[in-house]
Amino acid sequence: MSDDVDPAQFYRQEYWDERYGGEPVWSGNPNTLLVRYVSGLTPGTALDAGSGEGGDVIWLARRGWQVTGADISPVALRRSAAAAEKAGPEVAARITWQQADLLHWAPPRAAFELVSAQFIHLPAGLREDLHRRLAAAVRPGGTLLIVSHHPADIEGANRPNAPVMFATATEMAAVLDPGDWDIEAAEPEREGALPDGGTGTVRDALLRAVRR
Repeated sequence: MSDDVDPAQFYRQEYWDERYGGEPVWSGNPNTLLVRYVSGLTPGTALDAGSGEGGDVIWLARRGWQVTGADISPVALRRSAAAAEKAGPEVAARITWQQADLLHWAPPRAAFELVSAQFIHLPAGLREDLHRRLAAAVRPGGTLLIVSHHPADIEGANRPNAPVMFATATEMAAVLDPGDWDIEAAEPEREGALPDGGTGTVRDALLRAVRR
């Protein structure tokens, strides 16, 4: 993939329908930083924006959350729903699947104790608009958790080779009013996939914010 590839291909439904139409893309395990930051929270209502194959949604539902998984791809949503059914009727009953183009969809305001967006990469203007809409969906006392690949980690595995789609944690945090939120902007490291097929240290950009 070259640097002059149109970044818009990565947020078109056709791209994701094709990607999710074959073998599983992801492990089915929840994202590492979601587990780290959410395990200690009291279950309530949650939104997973860009839910993909549903690994995070199913993990949250297993822990007692009532979860909405939103994704642009109906192919991904069908795969996610099938995985939820295999996880058991109690898990599946806690989940609502929502087909949504996140470039335009506005989730219900102040509706969720947790809003999570894991590895959605967009150019600055689109990213900021999405993050504001996701933030508006968080209830007072609720948590906004956004995780992306750090710009310094663009050469890692499964990254779109489009630098305009990456942001630092500080840049992501700039959309929030510090008077309304307790904000943590961090750049944690973790074990992840490398381009050669092995594993090693990768770096993320993380925004965790609790609405006052």
